[in-house]
Amino acid sequence: MRKLYRDIAYLSLFTSVFSFSVFGQANPYQITPNLQQAYAEVFKLKVNSAKALLQKEKNVGSQKAFAVYVEDYADMVTLLVSDEKRLFEQLAPNQDKRLEWLNDLPTNSPYQRFYEAEIRLHWAFIKLKFGKEVSACWDIIKAYRLLEENAKKYPDFIPTYKSLGMLHVLIGSAPQNYQWVTKLLGLRGNIPQGMREIKAVIQKDKLFEPEAKLVELLLHAYILSYSEPQNAALLTFVAEEEDNLLLHFFGTTISMKDGRGEQALKLLNQRPTGTEYLAFPFLDYLKGEILLQKGQYDEARAHLKTFLAQYKGQNYLKDTQLKLFLSHWLDGEETIAMPYLERVLTVGTTYVEADKFAEKFAKSFRKKEVSGQQKTLMKARLAFDGGYLSEAALVLKPYQEPFFTNLYDKAEFQYRWGRIFQRRNQADSSIVHYERAIVLSQSQSLYFGATSSLQLGYIYQEKGNKIKAVYYFKQALNYPKHEYKNSVDNKARAALTLMGVE
Repeated sequence: MRKLYRDIAYLSLFTSVFSFSVFGQANPYQITPNLQQAYAEVFKLKVNSAKALLQKEKNVGSQKAFAVYVEDYADMVTLLVSDEKRLFEQLAPNQDKRLEWLNDLPTNSPYQRFYEAEIRLHWAFIKLKFGKEVSACWDIIKAYRLLEENAKKYPDFIPTYKSLGMLHVLIGSAPQNYQWVTKLLGLRGNIPQGMREIKAVIQKDKLFEPEAKLVELLLHAYILSYSEPQNAALLTFVAEEEDNLLLHFFGTTISMKDGRGEQALKLLNQRPTGTEYLAFPFLDYLKGEILLQKGQYDEARAHLKTFLAQYKGQNYLKDTQLKLFLSHWLDGEETIAMPYLERVLTVGTTYVEADKFAEKFAKSFRKKEVSGQQKTLMKARLAFDGGYLSEAALVLKPYQEPFFTNLYDKAEFQYRWGRIFQRRNQADSSIVHYERAIVLSQSQSLYFGATSSLQLGYIYQEKGNKIKAVYYFKQALNYPKHEYKNSVDNKARAALTLMGVE
C-alpha cells in the first residue's frame, strides 16, 4: 500500500497551547501563514514555490518543526513522482537528519511525536517505491507506536488520527496469514475505527482536512468499496481545487481503478500545467493506457513513448513495453510488436503488480503458452478495464468457451463475461460465469479463481447472503501466490473484517 498527502487553511486546535524555549527559540511548534502556504503548495505539486516560502520563513526566524515536516513532505512527493533512484540515494540521508533535529525538541507536546511519525511514514512510502521493504516496515511500526502513544497521551489532538486512522484500516485489512505478525508486533487494526478517525480529521482540523479527504478516498478505492457517493465526493474535491495537479492525478487513477475511463480522461485533460509544477511524465503513461483501452493504438503509442522519453524511474517500464507490444499485436502487426515484448524482460523492476504481470506474460509468450486466441480476451479485458462495456461485450459475443483451447483462456473468457454482467448490474447472470471460472482455475491455481471468488463475495454480500459471502471471501484468500494476491487478499480481508468475521 503506497500513497501521498497535503493542503491549507487555519491553525490547528492546539497550535497556541504550547509555548516552549529551545536553545533560545520560542515555540518551535508554531505554524505561521508562510508555512501553511508552503504546505498547500506541496500538496499541489508546486514544490519550488514551497521551497521559496520555506526559505523566506528561515530568513525571518528560527527553524520551526512544521517547516521540517513540509520539507520532508516535499522530498516525498518529489521522489514518488520522479521514481528516480539516483535522487532517492541523494535525498535518503534527510530522514535521519530531520529525525535527529526533532528529537532535540520538547517531548511534552503532541507535535513532537506527530511529526516524527509523519516523517517515518513519508520515508516508508518512498522506500516501498524503491524496493526497500524491510526498512519501510520498521518505519511503519515505529510510526504506528508513536501515533498510538500520542493518542493515549493527547486524545484530543486531532492531527494524530490522520495517519493513525489510515494505519488502523491498512492493518485491519491485512490477510489472515499476516495477522499473527501484526499482533506479535503490537499493531492493532480496526477498519471502522480507522475510518471514523479519518472522518474526525476532515470535520475538525482545517489544516489537514484536504489530506484526510484524499486518504479517505484512496482507502475506499483500493481497500474498501468505491461507489457513487465516493465518486461524487471525488469530483467535487477535484473541482474545488482546479490548480491542484496532485488531486487531478489521483482523480485520474481512482477513476481508472473503478473502470471510469472517460471520466479519467476528462480529469487528465483538465489538469493544470506549467513550469511551476513538478515534471510528471507518468501522466502520459496514464493517458496512453486509457487510449489503449479505447483501441486508439496510434495515439496510445505516442503517449507511452513520450513517457519513456521523459521518465527516469524504474517502475512501470516492463508494463509500458508490454503496452507498446499490445498496441501492435492487437492491431495485427506481430513483427513490429515482438521487439517490445523482448524488452519487457530486460528493463525495469518487478516491484509493482503491473510489472510482475508484464514479465509473466512475456515469459509465457516466449514459451508459446500464449495462444492467438488471447487477442480476443486481451481486447475485451482492456475495454472492460476502461469501462467500455459495450465494446468488451461486442468482442466476446461471437465466441463460446469451446472455441478456446487451453484452460487459462477458457477461465479468462468466463471471468470476463462475469465482470461485464456484474458491472451492468446483472448480478445473477454473472454468477454462473464466475462459478465456471473458479472450476476451470482449480487445477492450475489461476488467478481468475481468486478474483472470481472475490467478486462472488461482493455479490452475495450485496444480496444479504452472509454465509455465501463469507465462503467466497475466504475462498479468495485461499489461492496460493498469484499476480494479484496482495490486492485480492487485502480486499477480501477488509470485507470479512467489516462483516465481523475473524
